[in-house]
Amino acid sequence: MDFSKIKAKANEYLPEMTGFLRDMIAIPSESTQEEAVIKRIEKEMRAVGFDRVEIDGMGNILGYIGNGKHLIAMDAHIDTVGVGNRDAWKHDPFEGWEDDEIIVGRGSADQEGGMAAMVCAGKIIKELGLEDDYTLLITGTVQEEDCDGLCWHYIINEEHIRPEFVVITEPTSGRIYRGHRGRMEIRITTEGLSAHGSAPERGDNAIYKMAPIIQELEARNDHLTDHDFLGKGTLAVSEIFFTSPSRCAVADGCSLSVDRRLTHGETADSALDEIRSLPAVKRAGAKVEMYDYAVPSYKGLTYPRDSYFPTWLIPEEHPVTQSLVESFRGLFKEEPVVDKWTFSTNGVAIKGSYDIPCIGFGPGKEEQAHAPNEHVRKDELVQAAAMYAAIPTVYVRQFAHKMLKTN
Repeated sequence: MDFSKIKAKANEYLPEMTGFLRDMIAIPSESTQEEAVIKRIEKEMRAVGFDRVEIDGMGNILGYIGNGKHLIAMDAHIDTVGVGNRDAWKHDPFEGWEDDEIIVGRGSADQEGGMAAMVCAGKIIKELGLEDDYTLLITGTVQEEDCDGLCWHYIINEEHIRPEFVVITEPTSGRIYRGHRGRMEIRITTEGLSAHGSAPERGDNAIYKMAPIIQELEARNDHLTDHDFLGKGTLAVSEIFFTSPSRCAVADGCSLSVDRRLTHGETADSALDEIRSLPAVKRAGAKVEMYDYAVPSYKGLTYPRDSYFPTWLIPEEHPVTQSLVESFRGLFKEEPVVDKWTFSTNGVAIKGSYDIPCIGFGPGKEEQAHAPNEHVRKDELVQAAAMYAAIPTVYVRQFAHKMLKTN
């Protein structure tokens, strides 16, 4: 395989990647509202010459190249978060903006840049005749921002698709990421008794019951499990709600949300039990439970899941990690940085729930995700497109036989 030709093609197709990415940016596509951007991706895949393009029952787009025995997937979620405060943006988040180095707009880094690079890689594979004994599946997945991994639960369980491994194209700054902490969304509820605010002693204030719980949660964050690679588990109170007959009454209900990040060895049960055992939780008789997610996709399908997103990690010596390392070396003649994400990805389902190896490589910086003035570097788009075109052949020729020893 001639790595120099792959790099040259990725550079040649930068204008097409840029135009496609800006088209996606221009289409608002928050979770459950992705239909228009999915159709734009379908059009691009068909124009490039993908062998098969489908939209599944949830609304994910699945584009196939080749018909070999090794099924390799590459994934980009194509839903975005909202734009937040428009005044914080220097340029319209949907009109976008570019110069010779960057493209600005909502979704540029998180995560439509990955989709633009993947489709470009498909074109490179076709033009250079890089098809081998693999089938490449490129997925544009929905509802990740609301419920990461939900789309892949559907793909694996309902579409019965199980790749040998999946490249997650979330932003990595051109590094190779082999895992990240998991997470879960927890609700804590206290109950009280309402009474007139002029005589609070007649009631039982649910907010007062919650106050010491909040203090103990804050203290507990400093004592969570640590891991030498993934880092420490964390806990943060993210929302608080109440119920009360009026502003002149004692609150009869209070609840809060906890964002819990889980490191290696922590589970949903262990995290819930940890909170349930807090003295203030026991004194208040508070209810501690997981949130669930049951929101229809743009196609009207509701696919309920608990809001638990498991930790995942693959070893540095894993054949999948080494496939990306060798691809990087071949293309760029230097050693890649192998690291991890801080945030969560669809890998929570693919590897975390189904033990399908995942690996990360994507254009953009992690800190651009969900930020105003989100942008992606054009040289990282080129780098990613070259990597995505090279990885399948490197894997099939050098590492596929080693996968049997890891399973």
